[in-house]
Amino acid sequence: MSKKVRTDKTIHQENSMSYSNFAAAIKRSDFQRKLLVAGVLLIALNLRPSLAAVGPLVSFIREGTNLSNSMLGLLTTLPLLAFGIVSTLTPLFTRNFGIERTLFGAMILLSTGILLRVFKSVEWLFLGTLLLGIAIALGNVLLPTIVKRDFPHRSGLITSLYSSMMGIGAAFAAGISVPLAQQGGLGWRWSMASWALLSIVAMLIWLPQLKHRTSGKSNRSFLKAMKGLGGSRLAWQVAIFMGLQSFAFYVILAWLPEILQSRGLAASQAGWMLSLSQCMGVLGTLLIPLWADKKKDQRKIVAILVLMEAISLAGLMLPGTFLVSVWVSLIGFALGGSFGMALLFIVLRSGDAEKATELSGMSQSIGYLLAAGGPMLFGFIYDVTQNWLYSFLLLAGILLVKLWVGLGAGRPRQC
Repeated sequence: MSKKVRTDKTIHQENSMSYSNFAAAIKRSDFQRKLLVAGVLLIALNLRPSLAAVGPLVSFIREGTNLSNSMLGLLTTLPLLAFGIVSTLTPLFTRNFGIERTLFGAMILLSTGILLRVFKSVEWLFLGTLLLGIAIALGNVLLPTIVKRDFPHRSGLITSLYSSMMGIGAAFAAGISVPLAQQGGLGWRWSMASWALLSIVAMLIWLPQLKHRTSGKSNRSFLKAMKGLGGSRLAWQVAIFMGLQSFAFYVILAWLPEILQSRGLAASQAGWMLSLSQCMGVLGTLLIPLWADKKKDQRKIVAILVLMEAISLAGLMLPGTFLVSVWVSLIGFALGGSFGMALLFIVLRSGDAEKATELSGMSQSIGYLLAAGGPMLFGFIYDVTQNWLYSFLLLAGILLVKLWVGLGAGRPRQC
């Protein structure tokens, strides 16, 4: 693949050039910028709860629908597949409707998808899940675009804030979904549907941004833009780094409690360990982008994150539960930090907001398609070997590749 990148010597010159009509920065008052930040953070808060709420409620869903385990697995995999397919196509929406209207439509679609899962038919359950997956894919791709366009000099801060909000939303939903269903008396359907309130609030807060609609015009075709990114080694490094981070994250999310229970922890203790890893992940997404944005070269930070993940994997490979809270804290922080790093790479390695949308779409498409197969492959290796060690060796191999592409993505260049 050819190296279609701009070196560090040309970055400042390129950044000083005016954006295309699609990506033109919008002049806002201080209040309007604060309202924009609030809208971005609220949208980010909505990008995980409708997904994270499913896992804790899966036994209730099985009892209420008589779905098989394979169909329940599809219920959790379907949004990831939607992410993978829709992410690449997001620039088509923004070119026709603009960034602001596309995000507003995504919040409408998210609210609709969440509420459709209230209906008793299984078909509505899957349709609603598909729709919310499409909506979240649009939000995933476009938030880095907003950062690139409106906060080019504060990209680390805004990235850390909104990626942390994503983690907080996931942790909060995972923690209170069962209490809402049981102690709250809502049942599993209305427990999942309750998150529509949050998405409706985000939609209302975002409403003022519609008057700032970008033109959506572009000087190059969508296919030409995708072909250009496909020939860029840097774009592939960013995309694969995002993908392998997502692979490891969803494996840990799906299998950590099961692994710890097999080592002797009670189910409740294993659940708290997963919660601990998610909380540490929020800390990682908050701190790492702030640190990385202050550096022209992020390769050292990538190496530190990989080392932390390697130590935690080695600790989790040990039999028993020796220092298990340390290992889950380390892996949570490393994966959270890697996620924040991946989102910041999209901003730092793109020359303008249009390119950020395209790179974000490519990266997240590859990322979530890889993530969709991670938990299944990890579990398959265990089924064949009956030993978690071999499954962890898969993650160790993934980690080596992540180090390689991460060091490439960390160099100060742009696509």
